[in-house]
Amino acid sequence: MNIDVIRTICRALPGVTEDIKWGSDLVFSVGGKMFTVVNTDRPHTVAFKCTPETFAELIERDGIIPAPYMARAMWVQERSVGDVLDRRELDTLIKTSYELVAAKLPKSKRPGAPPPRNAKRTPAGRARTRARR
Repeated sequence: MNIDVIRTICRALPGVTEDIKWGSDLVFSVGGKMFTVVNTDRPHTVAFKCTPETFAELIERDGIIPAPYMARAMWVQERSVGDVLDRRELDTLIKTSYELVAAKLPKSKRPGAPPPRNAKRTPAGRARTRARR
């Protein structure tokens, strides 16, 4: 498994953006909040958020550790992409990470959220709000 497989999984989810942070980490985000991080340097590592139960189960497996700096937020890291998790399992875990992060977003920032009701569109396409009287 490689970075392209992880990119395919992540980019298939609604509202996902990707960018490079910290020099060599490919970060996938929803609503501006990251849900998966892949190191582009070899050996490629992947980190993602999970439930407390899944966190406890995964860190018992060889090759998976609490994610540095993010473990308290229930993030795990696979030390080398594809060594422990197969594609099907990784697909499920990344989708769960996405759902956990998206659920914490304000409703207005969630994928598929309607535009604010009090916003009017100008001809240039920018949102404009009405002044209260």
